[in-house]
Amino acid sequence: MTSDDAAGPRSGQGYAWTAYPVTRREADQPETVHANRAWWDAEAADYYSEHGAFLGDADLTWGPEGLRESEAHLLGDLAGMRVLEIGSGGGQGARWVAGQGVASVVASDVSAGMLERARRINATVADPRQRVPLVQCDGAALPFPEEAFDLVFTAYGVVPFVADSGRVMAEAARVLRPGGRFVFSTTHPVRWAMPDDPGEQGLRVTQSYFDRTAYVEQDAAGQATYVEHHRTFGDRVREIAAAGLRLVDVVEPEWPESNLETWAGWSQLRGRLIPGTAIFVTWKD
Repeated sequence: MTSDDAAGPRSGQGYAWTAYPVTRREADQPETVHANRAWWDAEAADYYSEHGAFLGDADLTWGPEGLRESEAHLLGDLAGMRVLEIGSGGGQGARWVAGQGVASVVASDVSAGMLERARRINATVADPRQRVPLVQCDGAALPFPEEAFDLVFTAYGVVPFVADSGRVMAEAARVLRPGGRFVFSTTHPVRWAMPDDPGEQGLRVTQSYFDRTAYVEQDAAGQATYVEHHRTFGDRVREIAAAGLRLVDVVEPEWPESNLETWAGWSQLRGRLIPGTAIFVTWKD
């Protein structure tokens, strides 16, 4: 199967279509975790070189549209909050939260390579409050006790990169205290019906929106090297409810005229017409 045959974006990560064989097939949780941990380990330095300026070293950017938490205020009042970022990559979001000076923050990621990048950024930031503690862990198996945090968040981390995203919701709920908040952004589900192309070809529906088989890049032996998983909007709502969380808001950021970036299939052309990102704001009663 060629890249033209395999619809489904790379979660706004900003890479062009891969030269590796691409297919849509089943991929379970162990295969997905193994492939994505290795991929992010290998790509951490290049990803930061390509997107570090856009993301900033201490900023929380919800997606390629460039919506910042400083504008969106989706995390709520941070005063006195115990905060966990999952799928933190270089820890930029956690570092922004820490820089507000009112919350304690932990950044976590499954990739040692991304956490090494986070350590390097920690060493360069001028504000010592922004040298956030780092934990390597799977977002679907968090090594924290129940009700350890007041807020859990992730910006394009974890959710599209695991086979069992419902388990991610359940783990976030488990470590949240009652009244806590889980906020996550991910690829807008409608994007999976279209090719990962920033131009007009990316506006064609070529794949069933209801096809939930994974997007898989694999080597010549058929071993997955990168995996993403699609869920519909309804799937996401049901996952949230099953975890005991209450959905309180969904934000679909519009593409601003000032953003001239192109991130793989994310572009100003497409952003004017269709959403690329969905941000889910949930609450634990």
